[in-house]
Formats: sequence, structure tokens, C-alpha cells
Amino acid sequence: MAENFNRRQMLKTTAIAVGAAVLSGPAAAANIKVDKRNTGFVYSLNMSTIRGQNLGFIKELEVAAKAGFTSVEIWLDTLQAYLQSGGSLADAKKIIDGLGLKVENAIGFAQWIVDDDATRQKALGQLQNEMDMLAKLNCHRIAAPPAGATKLPLISLDTIAERYSTILKMGKQSGVVPQLEMWGGSVNLKQISHVLYVAAACGDADARILLDVFHVYKGQSPVDGLAFVGDGALEIFHVNDYPAGISPEKISEPDRVYPGDGIAPIKQILKLAKHPDKPLIISCEVFNKGYYAQDALVVAKTALAKMKAITA
Repeated sequence: MAENFNRRQMLKTTAIAVGAAVLSGPAAAANIKVDKRNTGFVYSLNMSTIRGQNLGFIKELEVAAKAGFTSVEIWLDTLQAYLQSGGSLADAKKIIDGLGLKVENAIGFAQWIVDDDATRQKALGQLQNEMDMLAKLNCHRIAAPPAGATKLPLISLDTIAERYSTILKMGKQSGVVPQLEMWGGSVNLKQISHVLYVAAACGDADARILLDVFHVYKGQSPVDGLAFVGDGALEIFHVNDYPAGISPEKISEPDRVYPGDGIAPIKQILKLAKHPDKPLIISCEVFNKGYYAQDALVVAKTALAKMKAITA
């Protein structure tokens, strides 16, 4: 037992150290060309930021474009509601293109990670359907958080790696890459080291991780751990901030504020996460009830201005 434990700990440590090298291979997602005039970042709006206004799928897109965004992250439940109300993927694609937007990623909660076999198999079917839909919108990424496994029992990282490998292979059929998302409030995939280990252990060069300023704090990950994230492993970083005086144990999603309006070490985080030769997509993701009470366009414009300010 002691020998197996020591070996496991050694593997975890090694995976973190070599993660950048393992994950630097070719990606299934399309490469983004660098505009030498920009700051090294692509500014994106996660629709969570204006989700509370209940605008609907198309109106959210219109607000984002009017605010000055050219990249967005959509939520799959909002897309599904649009389709159920008579909309089509073909029409949505035309609208997205007409607005000059690129859907960088989609937020979904398929329970691909759970131990229950029946639940997991159902989730895999759901996830495949979602990825097939996203491909028709020219969206090549989907979030893969530890949905359904945020509480005990703790699932071994090797088991999670096997399950993540399965959904990566599924994504290759449609050209959509699941982004292994860290949730600081979860017992599984709680810290940067956890998602790095899983991404490296699955042995697939297309493995990608999805990080978030709030979750780095919530899960108490050392910020300096970002130095071990290889450029190939990270394409999107959710940016936000949090106020002083709330411990990681007590802070919750509605406490998020605009990036730059709190005490998070955002500039340090982005300096460590920034790519040397291609832009990093930073996407504003907040769930602030105060913002939901405001005009959505004002919120979206403010989010973009705050993001540009912290990266100036």
C-alpha cells in the first residue's frame, strides 16, 4: 500500500511538471492568428454575465455584438430553449455570422464524470448531441466540468483521466474539444494541479483545461501553479474578481464582480497564463444579481471596458 501511494504521489508531481511538454502537440481546435497590434488577449463575453436579464439566445448575441464583443461563450440551455421555441441551428449560424461573432465555447453540464454507470452513459449521449449541435455553429469547444460529482465520494484522478479520454475521443467525431473545467467548490477537479494531472494522464495532445479566477481562489490553488500550465493546454480563461473579507470556504458564485473591481491578483494570473505567441481568450463570467438588475447592454459594455483596463 505504501509503495502504491508513493508511486501515485510521484506520478502526480511528475505530471504537473511535464504537463506543458505533454500538452504542446497539435490541437483539434482551429488556431487563432495573432494580431500583433493587440494585447495578446481575445475578449469574450460569457453569457452568464447577462443571464439574469432573461433575454433569450438571440438577444444575448445581439447585446454582446452591440457592446463591442466579437467572441462569446453561450449556454446550452439557452440555445436549447431557442431551438424548442422554433429556432434552428442554421438560422442561429446566420445570425451569429451576421453579427460578426465567434462562439468560442459553450457551457454545459453533462455528467460525464460520475461513478453511476447509467447516469454517465446517458450523459455521454447528451454530450455527443451537444457537440454535434455546436459543430454546426462553428463552435469547437465545450466545457466539461465535474457536474454531478461535486461532493463525495472522491473519484481517483486516474479514473477521471479515463473518462475524460472517452469524451475527448467523442469530440474528435464532431471537431469539438471538451475543456476540462476546474471548479473550486467541488471535491473533484478542485485545483489547478488536479486538471493538469488528468489532462497529462489521458495521453491525448488535444486535452485542454478551462480555468477561472474565482475558482482559483475558491479551490485555494497556488497562483504560481499557473507557471506549469503549458501554452497548448489552456485556450480560455474565465475572468472575474471577488471582494475582500470573504474566505474561500464561504465565497459563492453571486459574489463575483467585474475583473479589476476586487482583490484578485488578476494581473499576476494573466501574466502567468498569457501565451507568448498566440492570444489567450479571456471571457468575463460573473453571476452578480446587482448586474442582473441593470440594463444588459450597460453590463456588457462595462465588462469589456474592465477587461481592456486590466490588460492595458
